[in-house]
Amino acid sequence: MLVKRTSKNQFTLPKEISDAFKDTDYFNVKRELNKIILEPVKIVSSEAVIEKVRGKMKKLGITEEDVNHAIRWARKKRHA
Repeated sequence: MLVKRTSKNQFTLPKEISDAFKDTDYFNVKRELNKIILEPVKIVSSEAVIEKVRGKMKKLGITEEDVNHAIRWARKKRHA
């Protein structure tokens, strides 16, 4: 498929390609040798990541005191 660069350095992807990524708003762009590579990127909010971590900690039985203890242990080792 042929794509033309506009005077404003923009490219329009053909509908066939765009339709294959309907749920994707962002792409990582990189150059490999003489090729332009677009890779879909899924943006996840930090709140979603935090909730996932909290859920995993709860499932594993890790308490707030366990975390505080680990922090004290790590800081003690570094300053010793």
